[in-house]
Amino acid sequence: MTIKAIVTDIEGTTSSIDFVHRVLFPYAARELPDFIRSGSTHADIAALLDDVRSEAGECDATIERVIEILLQWIREDRKATPLKALQGHVWRRGYERGDFTGHMYDDAADRLRRWSNSGIDLYVYSSGSVGAQKLLFGYSDAGDLRPLFKGYFDTNIGHKKESRSYRNIVDSIGFAAPDILFLSDVAEELDAAAEAGMRTTQLVRQEDVVIGSHPVASDFDEVIVDS
Repeated sequence: MTIKAIVTDIEGTTSSIDFVHRVLFPYAARELPDFIRSGSTHADIAALLDDVRSEAGECDATIERVIEILLQWIREDRKATPLKALQGHVWRRGYERGDFTGHMYDDAADRLRRWSNSGIDLYVYSSGSVGAQKLLFGYSDAGDLRPLFKGYFDTNIGHKKESRSYRNIVDSIGFAAPDILFLSDVAEELDAAAEAGMRTTQLVRQEDVVIGSHPVASDFDEVIVDS
């Protein structure tokens, strides 16, 4: 059976976990407070700040309190949708300024291009916002990879360890679940995708990855797309 579509995770899969934790998160923590203070009256930013208040259960929180909540969520690596959206706004400014580029494993960039050229539809599913995903691939070490992808999914479609999220992705892509391959380094995410009927492969790029019951690849060159 030949795979018709591939959905890939980012952190630990196409890109280094260290890049996220040593570059992106510290940059957001440093830049987010002033970004919020200067942009809190803009309609889209104000709406996201209200989402933070709602999720935190503090509907009357001041701007400074919202900033405290967001910085705490960054320290906790919390997968909160409004945080991810705000981080995306901050990272956009960093990418556009040339403060950093998006890390991409060489094998991932090369194989994504080959898969796209062979007619396989490519998608991204990450806990980071769609905006942040597009920035990472658009300003990547390997150049602008955005033309390779048919679409992007974030936690607005559901959380990554819930099978319902992958059923929603299958419905959105339009292929039968067994024709879609999901790539991730996290076994629980792969479990959820498999429960939804998708094929799976676990990327094991680091020794501390907890290996599940899925096919394993050490890099994208070892991923099997037909059988």
